[in-house]
Amino acid sequence: MPALLKNTCVGTRSDKISKLAKRGLNIVMISRTLEKLQAAAKGIEQATGRHIKIIQADFTRDDIYENIKENLQGLEIGILVNNVGMIHRYFPCHFLSGPDEVQDLIHCNISSVVKMTRLILRDMEIRRKGLVLNISSGAGRFPWPLFSIYSSTKAFVCTFSRALQVEYKEKGIIIQALTPYSISTSMTKHPNPNMMTKTADGFVKESLDFVAVGDETCGSLAHEILACLIDLIPSWMFYSDAFLTHFIKYKDKFQ
Repeated sequence: MPALLKNTCVGTRSDKISKLAKRGLNIVMISRTLEKLQAAAKGIEQATGRHIKIIQADFTRDDIYENIKENLQGLEIGILVNNVGMIHRYFPCHFLSGPDEVQDLIHCNISSVVKMTRLILRDMEIRRKGLVLNISSGAGRFPWPLFSIYSSTKAFVCTFSRALQVEYKEKGIIIQALTPYSISTSMTKHPNPNMMTKTADGFVKESLDFVAVGDETCGSLAHEILACLIDLIPSWMFYSDAFLTHFIKYKDKFQ
């Protein structure tokens, strides 16, 4: 790799990566589809003038990390963005009604965060500086019935991030979990943006202003307010049969 690849950011999603490139960072993008990686890298390079390295990897697999490690050799990684993620079923459903095979989801939402952090964090510890952004979800802030697996994987990201921040904050490293609510992406079927549903580009731009505010943040003022309002709802109401029935009807209406 060229010598200019210092102060490098590693991540998977082009929306957040492009914003960091505009702030002067060189980029390593890791994702599954080579053609999309190449197209995204070309667009970011043309828009920002920064160097983009791409690594093809399928995060639903567990045998990819040695290849990623080899491709990152010699790079000084200043920022790691763990934002790969998937949901096994878009519509709410009971646990036994969901897919039998959930290992891909666990690899993608949990193993990727742990193993990518382990790859990068040691060098950050030696340099005594670095930033790790772990993208969780508002669904990980407390148990979400009918999204039990997805909610649980995102809760892991929050707990893991908070624990690591306690361990490494004295070593000059910031480890932060982002817990946004509704964002218009392909995973959420592109709902129309509004005050609460952010565009991916808008959320990324706003979330970068929250980097130093704490070990966990929604990354958006509107989502922080929404989180506070949800916290006021008594748990007995949130987990009531009436509430669950509402979501089941929602599923039946749109499936």
